[in-house]
Amino acid sequence: MHDNLGLIDDEGVELPDLDVAVREAVRMAGSLLKDSGHQLPLGSTWALEVADDSNPAIFRIDVQVRPASAMLTSEPQRSAA
Repeated sequence: MHDNLGLIDDEGVELPDLDVAVREAVRMAGSLLKDSGHQLPLGSTWALEVADDSNPAIFRIDVQVRPASAMLTSEPQRSAA
């Protein structure tokens, strides 16, 4: 497992199949974001990549921290009556 918060798990854990690996990666991502998510400012991205001995990247989980579309549109100007 590798993420772009600088956390690297070089030892990993042996899992029986891809479905279990996905579930464990989602659990791990939630835990890492709970502990370190405050380091992700608005506009940043975060990814957790999962690999095995024969493949450097089996899958990845991506998170984007961005403003909601409602925040991107400005409020209409009100005219004085």
